[in-house]
Formats: sequence, C-alpha cells, structure tokens
Amino acid sequence: MISSVLSPAVRLWLRSQVEQVDQLEVEIEGGDRQLLTGHIPQVSISAQGVIYQGLHLSCIDLTGTGIRVNLGQVIKGKPLRLLEVVPVWGELLMREAELNASLKAPLLANAVTEFLVNLLRSSDAAGLAEGGEEQSLNLQNLSILIGANQLTLSADLISVSGETTLLVIRTGLEQVSGHELQLTHPQWLPHLQAKRGLPLNDLHGFLIDLGSEVDIETLTLESGQIFCQGKINVIP
Repeated sequence: MISSVLSPAVRLWLRSQVEQVDQLEVEIEGGDRQLLTGHIPQVSISAQGVIYQGLHLSCIDLTGTGIRVNLGQVIKGKPLRLLEVVPVWGELLMREAELNASLKAPLLANAVTEFLVNLLRSSDAAGLAEGGEEQSLNLQNLSILIGANQLTLSADLISVSGETTLLVIRTGLEQVSGHELQLTHPQWLPHLQAKRGLPLNDLHGFLIDLGSEVDIETLTLESGQIFCQGKINVIP
C-alpha cells in the first residue's frame, strides 16, 4: 500500500530533476513498516533518452540504498524530498551523437573551454593559434569523435582579429582515481584524418577532477560511445 503511494511520488520527483526522459522505470523495495518511517531500503531506476542539465544520456541504470524521505508530507500531497545524502550506484551509456548534443550545454561546454584555454597557454601550443586569453577564446562548430580509448576534438578557433584556425586535438583518456581522469599523449593534428600530429607534452597527464562525490569504477571508450560504472552521492 505504501509503495503505491511512494512510486508515483518518486517518479514525479525524478522527472522534476531532468529536462527530458523518454522511458522511466522505478522499482521500490521494502516492507510497509520500513516505508512508513520514511526509510526506503532500495530504489532501482532505469531510464532512456535522458537530458540532465543539458547532458544527453542514452541509457542509465541507477540503484540507491538507505534512502530517507518526507513520507508524512508525501501522504498529504506534498512533493517528495530527500532528507539525507543518498549513495547511488549506476551505469550510464553516452553515444557520440548524445555527446555532441551535450556540447551545447554550459556544464560540458565550460569544461571543454577550460581544457582549450590550458592548451593555448601551454608552451607546446604557442604560436599555433592566436588569442590564448580566456576572454577572447571563440569556438565554433565544436565536435567530438569517440574512438577506442581516445577522443578527437575539433573546432574552428576564431581569433580576435577574425582569423579562423582549424583546431583538432586527439588525446587518450585514462582513469587515475575514482574522481580523476587524465589526458594521455595529446596531439595537435593538422586535420581530422591525420594519423599523427604535434605532441602536446605539457598536457600529457592533465587532470580532470570530477568532484569528491563521484567514485568511478569503470570507464570505457569504444568506437562511438562511452560506458561508465560507478558511485555518486546525491545531495538533497
């Protein structure tokens, strides 16, 4: 009985957290005695076609445990709220098309811009493009190709004088810790089809910190898609 009240409340809360979800399945585990106290032992979520903060995700499966919610208020028709931090284990798949659609979101676009600012300030890249200052960095037609254990980023870099420089960078990506990734052997390529380019030695080992609430167990880059398994703390 309590599950029948909680399930739609959880579904409604989940939909309120994302901009879009094509398919959503929610399964709540726990007896009425536990649920009556506002304690949900486990919730399993499976979703497809998710857009979260502008990030497009093909498929996502999540399992949250030890969840505490405001059940008393939910029964009275109030929105569901988390009362404590929730540890969530999950798997997600992002295909190349979704990744490129996500480049329009500030969350990812800002991360890519920060990387390129570091690139243009590095000694290896000096003289390859104008306008290394962050405020003058103007990127157009940004796109990313996903290969086996590597990413290839391309864009038109517009300098302050209006000149266009083709920017193509290929880099390996490795997991250093649960919340850190690093670039491996990045290269500045003359064009997308180039097999070799100018090594950007200053950026080898460049760290990307995903935050202390993230704990990645597996990160796999295959041709055309990224697959990730790990844990994250959902903060109320």
